[in-house]
Amino acid sequence: MAKTLVMTFLNEAGEEVNVRVNYPKENITAQEVDSLMSLIIQKNIFPTTGGDLVEKVGAQIVETTTTTIVGS
Repeated sequence: MAKTLVMTFLNEAGEEVNVRVNYPKENITAQEVDSLMSLIIQKNIFPTTGGDLVEKVGAQIVETTTTTIVGS
């Protein structure tokens, strides 16, 4: 099962922006994710068409399962 950390922010235009990290470390804590999100905002790492990221909305771990129907 593949895991993705999805962090949701608001930008200056009030639009939600998702930042995804594939295969986050096992047992990542809420405090670690919150600190990471604060750092992303503080360092202005990801530009968006609606301006800088200005607020944390939330974060979640998404697990996906892939089933091959045809092919290898």
